[in-house]
Amino acid sequence: MNAPRHDAPLDLLATCPQGLELLLAEEIAELGGEPGKTTVSGVNLSADLVAAYRLCLWSRLANRVVLCLAREEGIETPEQLRAAVTGIDWARHLTPGSTLAVDFHGRSDAIRHTRFGAQTVKDGVVDRLQAAGLPRPSVELKQPDLRLYAHLHRGRLTLGIDLSGQSLHRRGYRRDVGHAPLKENLAAALLVRAGWPALARQGAPLVDPLCGAGTLLIEAAMMAADMAPNLMRERFGFHGWAGHDEAVWRELKREAEARAGIGRRRCRSHFYGFDQSPAALAAAKANAMRAGIPALITLEGAGLGELARPAGLPDLPGLLITNPPYGERLGELPELVTLYARLGERVKAAFPGWQLAVFTANPDLGHRIGLRAHKQYALRNGPLEAKLLLMAVPEEGERAGESQEAPRRSEGAQMLANRLEKNRRRLKKWLKKSGETCYRLYDADMPEYALAIDVYGDRVHVQEYAAPKSVDAAQAQKRLFEALAVIPEVLEVDPARVVVKRRERQSGRAQYQKQAATGERFEVCEGPARLWVNLRDYLDTGLFLDHRPVRRMLREMADGKRFLNLFCYTATATVQAALGGASESVSVDLSNTYLEWARDNFALNRLDPGRHRVVRDDCLRWLQTAGAQFDLIFMDPPTFSNSKKMADTLDVQRDHGRLVRLAMARLARGGTLVFSNNQRRFKLDADLAEHYAVEEISAKTFDPDFNRNPDLHHVFVIRHREEAA
Repeated sequence: MNAPRHDAPLDLLATCPQGLELLLAEEIAELGGEPGKTTVSGVNLSADLVAAYRLCLWSRLANRVVLCLAREEGIETPEQLRAAVTGIDWARHLTPGSTLAVDFHGRSDAIRHTRFGAQTVKDGVVDRLQAAGLPRPSVELKQPDLRLYAHLHRGRLTLGIDLSGQSLHRRGYRRDVGHAPLKENLAAALLVRAGWPALARQGAPLVDPLCGAGTLLIEAAMMAADMAPNLMRERFGFHGWAGHDEAVWRELKREAEARAGIGRRRCRSHFYGFDQSPAALAAAKANAMRAGIPALITLEGAGLGELARPAGLPDLPGLLITNPPYGERLGELPELVTLYARLGERVKAAFPGWQLAVFTANPDLGHRIGLRAHKQYALRNGPLEAKLLLMAVPEEGERAGESQEAPRRSEGAQMLANRLEKNRRRLKKWLKKSGETCYRLYDADMPEYALAIDVYGDRVHVQEYAAPKSVDAAQAQKRLFEALAVIPEVLEVDPARVVVKRRERQSGRAQYQKQAATGERFEVCEGPARLWVNLRDYLDTGLFLDHRPVRRMLREMADGKRFLNLFCYTATATVQAALGGASESVSVDLSNTYLEWARDNFALNRLDPGRHRVVRDDCLRWLQTAGAQFDLIFMDPPTFSNSKKMADTLDVQRDHGRLVRLAMARLARGGTLVFSNNQRRFKLDADLAEHYAVEEISAKTFDPDFNRNPDLHHVFVIRHREEAA
């Protein structure tokens, strides 16, 4: 074939992550190309062969560089696609015996699958080559000699040769991606947006206080050292292209190697990375070594609380840039609220006059830093919408008279702090007398902070009541973050020991589904009982705190009694009854998870499994078939359940009459049924009082931590009426 002249213009397309198009266009111009129209995640350009090679070697922002061979309109059917492909003289681009792969993107009404689109493109290539009497190319998906690019959108086909091969963001220095969620070209874009290239020319220092695997540090160092980002790469897509000019390429690579050698020696900037994870630091060190710049970067194991200005830095303001955790799961937020606030504290104390750049998919967390962002850039990190926040750290003089502590609380946050302190004072005497260590401190006392806050020893369980649609979601999240900042401070607890969940109206089996799989359980005490609780893995913790007085009453009533616990959950009531002297017990529930939990609670309290049995069954079905009699029965059904293990749904308001009658059939003469539920508007069937002696004792079953909410549960003591003499 006739190779293209070095100065002949080539029609190219450079692709990039969404949001980087304008930056990429500027970079293309700097590298000798002529940028044209931008598209979503791409820039069209014109460049000669030298500039095309230079773009593959030097672009810090592009994913791919495509040599466009056809741009066709009105492509909707497989036949039209195949004809467009056949119209290209593939003998000019594909050498005999070469392997081929096709990356197809997009769709039409008739071409709905990318694999089918790729197959159609390949068939068109084969048709053209065989028509010219040339051999059929083989398909090699992993490492083809030539990779074709095809994009179909709204009938417009772009077809060409991928000159880059593997995506250009893969520089080759990063092996352990588990510690590096930030792609290299996105990291480079953050540095450009943060003004690093200009700072690097001045020899300014750069610090990443949460460096992970060091991607930001390495990209910054390569910029400062004038190193081509893809200098380490051994093969590009153009190496299998018939139009490749190896002499031109070798000259460009030699030039880049020379510039890198000079740049490393002349680099005046200092780079420091800190992280608490030994594994992350090990990955960062290995990555820096592979990138060829280990001497430029200093890595240390340290947390944010230890963050300080490194010794020996020049008296020159630098750049702090970091990609902290985002809190994609609600349960991660307590630690992150504190982490962002601590970042702000340490930066203001140790780096006056510096620039701070924080990349986060949760900008509301960014507000916890306590510095105003003078610029924000909307970007994406994979599927996540994120923002780069740029903040100027004030000089010492600018902070005169300003508190060096955490950002001042809002009026609402201060009111919440005051309420928590007030509640602690109110409960202090009762807690000291009772010895209870698990209690409710706050239950949506202030409607703006719709939370339930429960203390479990030295841990805190926070449940956010889902805001109604009438409440602005951003405002609700802001208040949650304010609360999560206040709670550890007021309760003097490590944020890592604060667990947060969202409490929504449950449907179906949602309340029984796992929310996490940490297996992180710990022991608490309730009176003489020792009980396992798990704050993270389920919506509920294994211990219903509001029923504490009921369990205490059962313990006091149980001496010498045969005890039955229906809908037993983790059988905490059975433990109390057994410790109160119950002669034997049966605990019935449908959940294997809860029954295993119950067995563990029994073992923790050294209860004899021969006398205290658990039974997996539908309580309604078990009551219909059981023949045993019991002296004391506790029945606490859920408000609603439609477990797939049940034959029918359970609605406590609708079904409680039947449940009570079946339970009373198992109750011995002189025995007691304690029936409770948490249906707030519950009404007991009137005819139950006609057949049995019924006493409502709800008002007596609230300890001081729950007495603000008298409708939280309803409790009835039911006995057989004595026959008239």
